[in-house]
Amino acid sequence: MRWPEVRAAHPDQWLVIEALDAHSENDHRVYDRIAVIDHCPDGRATMKRYGELRRQHPHREFCFVHTSMVELKIEERLWLGIRGLRAADLPT
Repeated sequence: MRWPEVRAAHPDQWLVIEALDAHSENDHRVYDRIAVIDHCPDGRATMKRYGELRRQHPHREFCFVHTSMVELKIEERLWLGIRGLRAADLPT
């Protein structure tokens, strides 16, 4: 489905979607074709469901959105990870 079709089918709802066809454009991820995976009652539940799906299927591209968004462009951020210091790494 395309975003306008999803918005029409699921008005004013929180959704977890999967990108079936997407590309990057000017620091944004543009979803050309998407599948609705789940709908949730609020943003917190949607984020929780998104996290569950990401852990179960790390190779798939999921996103959580609200259908009030007119245009579906998600800002891309470079994830460098979290680096922790061990006691052995600290200067003495």
